[in-house]
Amino acid sequence: MSKKIGILNSGGDCPGLNAVIASIVKLGVTMDYEFVGFERGWEGVLDPPMYMKLDSESVKGISYLGGTILKTTSKGRFAGKVGEGNTNKIPVDILGQAKRNLDDLGVEGLIVIGGDGTLSAAMQLAEHGVNIIGVPKTIDNDLNATDKTFGYSTAVSVAVDALDKIHTTATSHERTFIVECMGRGAGWITLSAGLAGGANAILLPEFDFSVDDLISHMRSRLKNQNRSTIIAIAEGARVNGSSVHAHSDHKEVRYAGVSEVLMNEIEDTSPGEFELRNVILGHTQRGGNPNAEDRTLAKRYGVAVMDAYHNGEFGKMVAVKDNEMRLCPIEEAVEEIKLVSEYVHEYTVAQRLGIFIH
Repeated sequence: MSKKIGILNSGGDCPGLNAVIASIVKLGVTMDYEFVGFERGWEGVLDPPMYMKLDSESVKGISYLGGTILKTTSKGRFAGKVGEGNTNKIPVDILGQAKRNLDDLGVEGLIVIGGDGTLSAAMQLAEHGVNIIGVPKTIDNDLNATDKTFGYSTAVSVAVDALDKIHTTATSHERTFIVECMGRGAGWITLSAGLAGGANAILLPEFDFSVDDLISHMRSRLKNQNRSTIIAIAEGARVNGSSVHAHSDHKEVRYAGVSEVLMNEIEDTSPGEFELRNVILGHTQRGGNPNAEDRTLAKRYGVAVMDAYHNGEFGKMVAVKDNEMRLCPIEEAVEEIKLVSEYVHEYTVAQRLGIFIH
């Protein structure tokens, strides 16, 4: 009799999710497994359960598609992280409800695809006796246990494409553009996109910066006949030491608007000196189909997690280290995020090229 595995993804969507799901199912059915896909993240395993049967036919032709056929949410009764990354203790009755529903469906274990919040919730369910293996999922590439997460390359490519387009209009109008990229606590997307996309300033959540120093950099560009400036800024960057929240409560912190705040600070400090515009890339970085690198990486994760499940490596997460697929305990994967430091190669390259980077 075939063994039944559940698959769920939770948190933000990410280019490559469908490729992971398809790869798990395609390999798993050859190993005599059946699959149930839980919909809308962790809510799918609670009352009422929401799920679909996954087989070779249902995952046919989805690997190149963005988004996820299972839908997803970053809200609900099973949130593993709250506020600015604090671990949330999930009520025992909610964990028990999930375990009972899995048992009633004959699901012997879960493959959980997600970031630190999703995997923090997975750890708590594992303590209630559910066999769980994790797959890292975040466009931010900020999980410390793995060198690469799928979706990151696509997000960077989207941002670079936007910067390329903004360069031409900035040059035509001799304007300064502030381009806001995703990145709450870690600035990897902004760093890579800013460097590849020719930004003249790169502002990251990991570092404080002085608006006065930034204006001095912009003025020096004007003196050198550079009439336009492109500033790439992460949504979690701090202006005058403070991050910009569009919304904040005990359940969730949303970042948005830092580019407008910075634009106003520059104008207030140097009125009329620069013609300023801001652009927020937002969810364009999450949307669309995964690029070739992310499709390939996602399929590698799918095969690796299916092998790990078959070998009984529960309580672990698959990860990429030195281009090899490895396993690590889930608790190690989520205990801290991977941050940009001044020793990162891209950071030092930007400095040596005269980019204002902080």
